[in-house]
Amino acid sequence: MGLDYLDLYLIHFPIALKYVDPSVRYPPGWFYDPDTSVIVLEDSPMQDTWKEMEAIAQSGKAKNIGVSNFNVQLLLDVKRYATIKPAVLQIEHHPLLQQKGLINFCHGEGMVITGFSSFGGASYLVFDANAENLLESEKVRNIATKHNATPAQVLLRWAIQRKIAVIPKSTSEARLKENLDVFKFELDEEDFAVFQGMEKNFRFNDPAEICKLPIYL
Repeated sequence: MGLDYLDLYLIHFPIALKYVDPSVRYPPGWFYDPDTSVIVLEDSPMQDTWKEMEAIAQSGKAKNIGVSNFNVQLLLDVKRYATIKPAVLQIEHHPLLQQKGLINFCHGEGMVITGFSSFGGASYLVFDANAENLLESEKVRNIATKHNATPAQVLLRWAIQRKIAVIPKSTSEARLKENLDVFKFELDEEDFAVFQGMEKNFRFNDPAEICKLPIYL
């Protein structure tokens, strides 16, 4: 990367896969041999992985370390042996997957929550014909009209008001500016009630769908 350090370094998934040398393939992906689509797991306890993460932080190569796609049980496990607690938990977060209990737990522990797929994972829609495009949702559009905002701005503002750090992506300069302009309005209790009614516990990004590892069950 050509950097002296990273501000934040995360464990992407709580799944230890067999190592693939970067000279062979980078990023390695889920499958050890992409031609066979076979998962090869590594017998590496989370405690060992977290100790290596702490070593990276202690070296100064990462200012903060954290985790992604962990549940409360795994966070409690890490807490038992961590000398440096995870600073951040990154999770899929949108109106169809609100994860209230997990978020409340992390906030109580002083952990920052980062939400990905704030727009409902539009890139994942092709994988599930029943997936709802939140940017086209009538409920979201009605709230957007009410506040003279766009659906994307409303979805980001909803997450921010839940004390979630958001990481939207776009290749459009206009949309990048739009995504930053979310502090000109504030959602009210009526809006939050609408969002609460949209909860479906629906995941767009689930290893069970990709490689038959049902880590969220």
